[in-house]
Formats: sequence, structure tokens, C-alpha cells
Amino acid sequence: MPTVSIGRDCLFEELGRTYTQEEFEELCFDFGIELDDVTTEKAIIRKEKHLKEEEGADGDEEVIYKIEVPANRYDLLCLEGLAQALRIFVGSQQTPTYTLADVPVSSMHKIYIRPETARIRPYIVCAVLRGITFDEARYNSFIDLQDRLHQNICRRRTLVAIGTHDLDTLQGPFTYEALPPTEINFVPLKQVKNFRADELMDFYKSDMKLKKFLHIIESSPVYPIIYDANRTVLSLPPIINGAHSAISLKTKNVFIECTATDLTKAKIVLNTMVTMFSMYCERIFEVEPVEVVGPDGKSSMCPDLSVFEMKVPLSYITSSIGVSLEANEVVGLLNRMQLQSDKSKSNDGSWVIHLSVPPTRSDILHACDVMEDVAIAYGYNKIPKTKPTSLTLGQQQPLNQVTDLLRLEVAMAGFSEVLTWILCSHKENFLMLNRKDDSKMAVVIGNPRSSDFEVVRTSLMPGILKTVGHNKDHPRPIKIFEVGDVVFLDGEKDVGAANRRQLAALYCNANSGFEVIHGLVDRIMEVLGIPFVPVGDDTGYYIKPSHEPEFFPGRQAVILYRGKQIGRFGIVHPEVLANFDIPDPCSLVELNIEALL
Repeated sequence: MPTVSIGRDCLFEELGRTYTQEEFEELCFDFGIELDDVTTEKAIIRKEKHLKEEEGADGDEEVIYKIEVPANRYDLLCLEGLAQALRIFVGSQQTPTYTLADVPVSSMHKIYIRPETARIRPYIVCAVLRGITFDEARYNSFIDLQDRLHQNICRRRTLVAIGTHDLDTLQGPFTYEALPPTEINFVPLKQVKNFRADELMDFYKSDMKLKKFLHIIESSPVYPIIYDANRTVLSLPPIINGAHSAISLKTKNVFIECTATDLTKAKIVLNTMVTMFSMYCERIFEVEPVEVVGPDGKSSMCPDLSVFEMKVPLSYITSSIGVSLEANEVVGLLNRMQLQSDKSKSNDGSWVIHLSVPPTRSDILHACDVMEDVAIAYGYNKIPKTKPTSLTLGQQQPLNQVTDLLRLEVAMAGFSEVLTWILCSHKENFLMLNRKDDSKMAVVIGNPRSSDFEVVRTSLMPGILKTVGHNKDHPRPIKIFEVGDVVFLDGEKDVGAANRRQLAALYCNANSGFEVIHGLVDRIMEVLGIPFVPVGDDTGYYIKPSHEPEFFPGRQAVILYRGKQIGRFGIVHPEVLANFDIPDPCSLVELNIEALL
């Protein structure tokens, strides 16, 4: 959960009244955020420098509120957005309507994307804040919001990088290109010397703030670069802006560009920037669009400030919360959460809530998000506590029930349970198992912490083999098993992927122990009451020879139940064993538990 540091007096000024600390804590709780700490700017500095209180204490210090906000509420990451949301929540302001300036296409600013950008950072979205008025506090907040977005949704600039420029110092149209670093020369922000891009990389390796972003493009043969019509460099994303177009307190027209590897997140970031600070524009809440022309010649205008229409049944909201609410009451609660709402009756006579989701609320994706906002506005403390009914009290989900049964039976067969990571390296999930990646199976982690956690496992086999490889000195035989989830890409699911509960067991000894694993398969089926039947009979299970690359040829089989493959077992291929540094032969079985229900 991100924490936003905001000056108390500035916040109260924006809210239009003062609060005691207790009153403000209560307001935060009611709105679904938390006052995490109360400190001062000098106290923060003293803490960083490990100074004692009396060495730098000042009785007249500005009070800083550290407020913890939800990770998906990007509009709350700055003073402007937080104060506006709280004003709407308490009823002192209506939800603003954001509009695009009516600019003729002929005079609209344009940016052209060159095809080479596809090699490194293919997307860009832009907008203009026209007639903005900065003072020191607004300017600092503008810069701070960029930093917080970079740390949050932008994933330290790997997904999105924000550049802000003084438009009056530039000449359109603009171009977004990707060039070899030796062909890029410009004066970076806060510098006076002209640097070549590769020299700039070496220069910033000693910069505590920027060196952590160099890896994003450093090894690429081309670097992304943005030019104006005079070939003046706006920025070298995601590293640094150019000094020529640096914004200041005197800036009146701000050009905002967001380069990205994820277009959806780029649009959210741009919307957040322009909606939060369009309140300071000459025409309040109005944003000037920019035409983006792609490499194929197709153009689009951004930002997209249109509202997203949703319909949610009132019955879904009230049943999920557990409180009987009237349609008018739900409409009022949603309006307090910046969701303009209305009600209507469906054909069956039930109430349906119609919502207009503004561009500031990118977190509203599903009816459950709407229900959550109603619960927040209603007040969690007002929701009565209830116990599950006798029909559900103490009952276990069928999948978990079967899982526990199988876990017990396999353990009684002499196998010890292990628990491995659900994330693994791409090499372990494919190459080390002699498998090929068709890019249609595994969920790839976008920004892994290390090479050991690159993909979500599609099999329990890598983890269980890795366990044996790290326990070579354990007395033989080694008999271990694991029950856990694997994940596969699935376009029919809302999230694009689906979990599957599986069981894997392994036997390792001086001999392969194929008969031990075969016997375990038969025992599992016997416990579940599934008979062994002839091939082709759909009333039970049977086995057929298989040709899986991770198993030894001629010593493997697939398990079929009701005509569908539910698992496989066999002697692990010697190459696979060598990949996991296992000296002794092994046999392994892996079953899809869900297919047995």
C-alpha cells in the first residue's frame, strides 16, 4: 500500500476546513484510507541523518500527514486528487466533468511514431495542459505525482515513463524514434554539457536516483528518443528529459508524453496526470488532445477522457454486502465515491444501478468494485456481523475435500509431502524438461525479481525434481509428493489465466521404481472409487503408451478417465535428471485432481 506524505495545513486548506487529528483519522477510515503517521519534514530529515531530537528540533515545523492509500487508487497519490476525493465524499463538491478542448485537427499537435520503436518501447500517448498556473506547492506536487506513479503503476519506469515539457519552448510536430545511442546527442536535464547517449549511460551510473533505470534500455541496440520539428530532444525515455524543454514555475503550457511497453497502463497514467492538474488550467478540467500517428499511418487522439458506463443489479450489491439498501440510497452512496449513478427497473421489476465511471477511477473494472465502494460509503462499522448459515457452516469445498483425502492416502503410502514455489524460471519450466515453449501456455511475470521467478509453473514436475536435486545426500529411496496449483493461459477467463489443482509424486532409488509409481496410481483410483477398465471404456480409467519428452521412451503412459487425459507417469528421462543434477533414476506421476471430481 503506497503512503503519500502531504502537508497538513495545505490539505486542510484544500478541504475548506480544519480537523482535529481524531476527526481526520475518522474521516480517513470512513473513506477507506488510513492516517499512517504524523510527523514533520525536519523530523524526517533528522531520522534519515540519525540525529537526536534536540540537535535539530524546531517548535514551528510544518506537520506532515503520511496517508496510506489503496494501491490501485492512482488518483489519491497527490494532494489535488486526495483533497478532491474527500470533498466529494463529504458532499462539499460535485464530481467534475473532464472535457477535451475543441481544437481543429489542422492545428492539433501531432506526434509520429517511427517503426523502429517497436524494438524497444512501442507505445506513446500525449496531452497538453493549456494555460496552467503553477506556484511552488503546485509545481512540487506535479513532480511528486510523477515520481509516485513511476514507483507504482509504472513499475519503476519499466512499463511507463512520464515526460513533462514546456510546450512554448518546442515546435511541433513531434516524432518518437529509436536510434543507435551513438546518433543521439543532447543536453540532459540539470546539465549544461552536451552528451552522446552512450556517454550519458556511463555518466549516470554514479547517479543514485537514475542509475536504477539504466538497465531498462542500456543493453538495447537502439534507444527511444523524442524530437520536435527542429530536432530538439524532448526526452530520452525512460531515463531523462532534455534541458531545453524543462518546466518551471513560469511554464504556462505543459506537453505531457508517456512512453510505454503497456498501452493500457500508459493511458491510465496520462489520464491521472491531466485530470489531477487540469484544475489549475485557464479552462478548468479541460485538456487539449494530441494526435498520435502510428507507424502504419493510423492516427488516434489522446487522452481518452470518456466515461465508462456500467450496469449493476441492486440485488448483487445488497446481497454481497449483507445489508438491505434502497436504490436511491445506493445511488447517493456511489455519488459520494465519484461514481455518477442513476437507477432503473429491469423487465422483471428489479432495480438496476447505472453508473458513469470517470477517467479518474481506473480501478473500477467489475461489479464487485462497485459493491466495495458502496460498502465503504455506507460504513463497514454499520454492516451487521453475521454467521454462516447451517447449510454452509463447516462445510468444505469439494476440491479441497478431495485434495485432503489424496494427501492423506499418498502420505500413508510412504511418501513425504513437499511444498515448492509456484513461480519458477522459464528454463526450469521448459528447457530442463525437454519441452518447447509455444508462448500459449505459461503466464510470464512482467517484472520478475530474479531469473528464478520468471513464469508461473505449468507443472509440479520442476519443483519436485529441484527438491530431489538439492537433497542428493538423503538416504534412498526418496519418496516425495506435492499437491498444489499450476496456472495456464486461458482467454475465456476474465484474468486471462486459470488455476488447476494437481498432484505429483516421485520415487528415486538405485532402480527406477516404475512399479511403485504405477501402484500409487492404482491406489489413488481405488480410493476415489474409479475402476480400471479396458481401453476405450468411459466408465473408468485406463492407461495408454505416450511420447512425452520429459519421460524415457517406452517407459511412460498417459492416464485417461472418461475419455479425457487426466495425467501421465513414467521413468524420468536421463537428460532431464542430468539437468536437475540428480544421479539416480526416478519415476514420477502427475495427475489433474479437478478432472477426477
